[in-house]
Amino acid sequence: MGIFRPCCQKVFTISKRNMSKDTLQYCLDSVRRYDYENFVSTLLLDKSVLTHAIVIRAFNVEIARVQDQVSDKNIGLMRFQFWIEALDKIASSNAKEAIPAHPVAQELYKMHLQKKMSKRNLTRLIVSRKSYLDKKYFLSLEDMEKYAEESVSPVYYSILESAGIKNVSADHVASHLGKAQGIVNMLRSVEYSAKNKIVSLPQDILMKYKISQEAILRSSNEQNLKDVIFEVATRANQHLSKARSINVPSEAKRIFLPAVGVDTYLKKLQKKDFFLFDKSLNLGNSFISLKLYWYKLLSKY
Repeated sequence: MGIFRPCCQKVFTISKRNMSKDTLQYCLDSVRRYDYENFVSTLLLDKSVLTHAIVIRAFNVEIARVQDQVSDKNIGLMRFQFWIEALDKIASSNAKEAIPAHPVAQELYKMHLQKKMSKRNLTRLIVSRKSYLDKKYFLSLEDMEKYAEESVSPVYYSILESAGIKNVSADHVASHLGKAQGIVNMLRSVEYSAKNKIVSLPQDILMKYKISQEAILRSSNEQNLKDVIFEVATRANQHLSKARSINVPSEAKRIFLPAVGVDTYLKKLQKKDFFLFDKSLNLGNSFISLKLYWYKLLSKY
């Protein structure tokens, strides 16, 4: 998850009157800080969906950051267990006192009382991150693709559920967009992972182009490594194109606005000839806010 700066503060603001509790403000600040592109996209949702979407994304931030916050695997597993138990309590308890005091847990409980949200998709997010904590690499591009879907698509399924959208086509978009966005997330994190001596690119593609892990750790500019990135990025683009080709209800289109950020990154990567370590790729896009707003006006994603 990248941190990006807003370019148009007046276009995207939330009145403090709408942020009724400190717990909700915590969720808002968390998503803004750690997941800015998705934050801006979420602000463009209808008011009836906005608060729940922010809470869902804040939960995802909490889960996704575990692997970056801990060096001891057992501590990471304990944090995941905390959230599994929290979801169980939220789903089964009628007493607010039984819910953990964590701001995100408190907001999930409020959301459950209003919407009776299923915990299935939120649990899938935990399971996916827990599996990556165990191995931190992918044997194949298909393994990466599966992880991408499991770590991103449930966010879209949960937001669709909170919006009351039950539509097979929207579910298909959520699946494909989740794969595309998840793969892009992994590409964006390769340089960071390499600094920690972790190679997260698929092993089968590295072997296909005869790229050693050492080449990635030293940020090589060799053509074979660019070919690896091209193949992985092409898979992401295939899923993005498929997601955009599916017709969905108008109320679902805003939920899928993060597709704009995915497309923007892939086009930047192409312009850099698939050299993944070009410093400009991880700079914030100063026009992403206006671009998202334009896509909203066009009713596209």
